[in-house]
Order: sequence, then structure tokens, then C-alpha cells
Amino acid sequence: MVSLHGKTAIVTGAGRGLGRSEALELARLGAHVVVNDYGQPGADGSGESSAAPAEAVAAEIRAAGGRATAHVGDVADFGRARDLVRLAVEAGGGSLDILVNNAGILRDRMVFSMAEEEWDAVIRVHLKGHFNTLRFAAAHWRERAKASGRPVYGRVVNTSSEAFLIGSPGQPNYAAAKGGIVGLTTSTAEALRKYGVTVNAICPRARTRMTEQIFAGVGAPEGGGPDPLAPEHVAPLVGYLAAPDAAGVTGQVFLVHGGMVAVMERPKVAARFTTGGGVFTAGELDGLLTPYFAGRPPGETFAAPEVWQLGPG
Repeated sequence: MVSLHGKTAIVTGAGRGLGRSEALELARLGAHVVVNDYGQPGADGSGESSAAPAEAVAAEIRAAGGRATAHVGDVADFGRARDLVRLAVEAGGGSLDILVNNAGILRDRMVFSMAEEEWDAVIRVHLKGHFNTLRFAAAHWRERAKASGRPVYGRVVNTSSEAFLIGSPGQPNYAAAKGGIVGLTTSTAEALRKYGVTVNAICPRARTRMTEQIFAGVGAPEGGGPDPLAPEHVAPLVGYLAAPDAAGVTGQVFLVHGGMVAVMERPKVAARFTTGGGVFTAGELDGLLTPYFAGRPPGETFAAPEVWQLGPG
């Protein structure tokens, strides 16, 4: 059985939706979960203090017999991210074991219409938010490993998106941030391997408050049945990646939704051209590359739109 008893976990953006489901799953598996959510009263425009969702999820976990601590703060703020990690270390009796980076926002717009602040906001929350918490968690694990002289227990699950794989045209900010998160994941997986820490990324497809407009036309199967886009389909993969049995899994990217988990293959070289020495001329490249691309399927790019066709099973 997968067990996280004795472990301490952070889940960012866990007041609602996907983060909430992940926090509940980690708590169900036995972890003490520090439930983070954005922390300015009324910041979501509802008039409700945004402290309430984090506190509500922590209370839900405790009511079910689990252990949880609420943290209210913006993980894209460097100092607040440091405070979050410190709180988790204190809650864990001096040790943080699991970091799940989930917090995010959307500001969808075509690139020719996007405002500077729409670009900056999404990059800040997704990419910088992931870096901030990971930076302080990584320092914690490195210090512990150096002090003990042996690897420590550390698990990181970052949240990317299919948007970076399929070239989502109305989300240049979001796709760029999510592609950056994959780069952050593979880089830190290599950097932290020697300390015993694993770092992976998931690309979840889930119906949440953030994505309700995107998935407005996608419903439950005809005749009833579970919602294939329910966040509960994603949480078990996070639980597995956070667990001891996943010690050999690092630097990977997973797609997950509605009863399906797919492991993405790393990029391959599709074609290679050499000069045999010297420097290419533009004319030589014309003679090599133009015929090559003329023979490829029309409209093919580095993006992988076929990923979106992956369904359950």
C-alpha cells in the first residue's frame, strides 16, 4: 500500500479545485499537509477573504482524522514562499518531505492582443511561483543531506500543462509558463538527484474554477457516470509520485485525466544535416531543409496536437 505516514507535504493553490483534491489525497495517505492558498482578502473579486479556502480545506482534512495546517500567502512572492517552506518544516518537526506546486491563474488572450500585465501575471504566478517554493525546499534538502552525509527524502510534483505541448494559440503566456516549468523540472531533477530528491511534472486535465470556461462543452459520459475531468482523477498520481515507491522516478512528464496516465517520451532528433566540415551557406540549407519540410505533413510543427486526442484507457 502507498503510505505517506510521517511525511510533511506542501500543496500550493490548494484552497479549491485540483490543489484541494491533491491535498485531500496526500492527507488520506497519511501526510501532514500544509494547505497554501493566495492570501489577500477579496483578491478574487468575490468579496470573500481568500484566507477562507485554505482554512476550510485544512479543517476538512482534520475533520476526517488527518493533519493539516493552513497557510495564506502568494507563492509568487519570494518572501512568502520562504515563509511557507519554513512553516512546513516546523510542522514536520524539522523536515519537509513533499512539495506539490499547483498554484496558477489564467489570462487568456491572443498574442497580438495580450497586455503586458496579462503576460507578466501568468509568468509570475506559474513559473516564478514554482521556482520560489522549489528554491527554498531544495536548499532545505541540500542542507539536511550535507549534514547527515546521506540522501534525504524529498519529492517534488510540479504542474505543467498540455498547452505547452499542443501550442495552445490563445494562451501564449500560459503555454510559455508551463513549458518553462518542464525546463525547471528537468533541470532540478538532475541537480537534486544526488540528494535523494525526485522532481517530476504532471500535465493534468481537470475541471476547476480556473478551467470551467475551457471545458464548458465537455461533460460526463452519456447515460451518466463519473465526470472524466473531475480533479479526483489526478490526485492519485500525485500521491504515487510523493510516495517511497516512486524513488526511481524523476525528471519525467506525465499526462493525467479521467482514468488515464501517460508518460511523455523525451524529444528525439527527427533529422540531422551536416556539411562534412566548414560552415553551411544559406543556399546549402535551402537545398537540404526546403525539400525535407516539403515532404512532411502539411502544417506539422514542433507542437504535438495529437496529445489532446489521448482519452481514457
